[in-house]
Amino acid sequence: MKNFFLPIIASAVIFVAGCQSKSQTSQTADATDSTTAAVNTEQAENQSAPIDTKNIKVADAKTILARPQVPILCYHQVRNWRSTDGQMGKDYTVEIQNFKDQIKMLSDSGYNTILPDQLYAYLNEGKPLPKKPIMLTFDDTVLDQFTVVNPTLKKYGYKAAYFIMTVSIGKQGKFVNYMSADQIKQLSDEGNTIGSHTYDHKNFKKYTGKDWEEQLDKPTKKLEEITGKKMEYFAYPFGLWNKEGFPELKKRGFKMAFALADKRDENDPLMCVRRIIASGFWSPKTLHNNIVKSF
Repeated sequence: MKNFFLPIIASAVIFVAGCQSKSQTSQTADATDSTTAAVNTEQAENQSAPIDTKNIKVADAKTILARPQVPILCYHQVRNWRSTDGQMGKDYTVEIQNFKDQIKMLSDSGYNTILPDQLYAYLNEGKPLPKKPIMLTFDDTVLDQFTVVNPTLKKYGYKAAYFIMTVSIGKQGKFVNYMSADQIKQLSDEGNTIGSHTYDHKNFKKYTGKDWEEQLDKPTKKLEEITGKKMEYFAYPFGLWNKEGFPELKKRGFKMAFALADKRDENDPLMCVRRIIASGFWSPKTLHNNIVKSF
């Protein structure tokens, strides 16, 4: 009889232990999810909040240059590399999992995203920023910025600035597809910043005559019609600028312009705010090292 009950007792013990193990695993997973949700909620509360810049008084160049720079990253395509991608193509293209890992690294490192309005208020009047501020920017209207980037940023409560090249809106190319007007509006409605990146990416340093209308005025009008908001921020194609063009940007109401240079103009630093390319060759750790080193 004793031998008859032994297998039954053993099975019962295994069953109970298994249930306890599953229960403990479930509780651990729930606790992890709750902790992650709490962290993300806390970070979201520190993220880019709307700010009124209308009454911000522009500071002198010396004051602006004296303030510690905020790290600003520039992304283009976020997709997996193709066999046809060359060195430069890979440099400007961050693979999907690597991008997700980079953003997770920023979140785990305590970075909080800010938007151009916050940067403008900080540089001019020293308005407070969240702890470990960083700005994420995306150029060229590429569709994966909506399908891959936006959901990834939302996961961490992050916001970004998207600089739109209007010639490409809604276009489908052989290798690259672009965002539609509705998708651009959605990004804007969700609290991201939409800025101008010209009509067709013509080098800013070569503008003459009607270029100012074609590359600045018409794109501005189109983006304002799409978003219902005033365009106040501009990103230079190729990151290239010249100070002779600053007055043209200012008279059109642009508050700041974003470059890719290692220097800022000593007389007008708001018109050449520094960014660095987030290279497709960089791991999250390398990205972090470059953020610290560059800013």
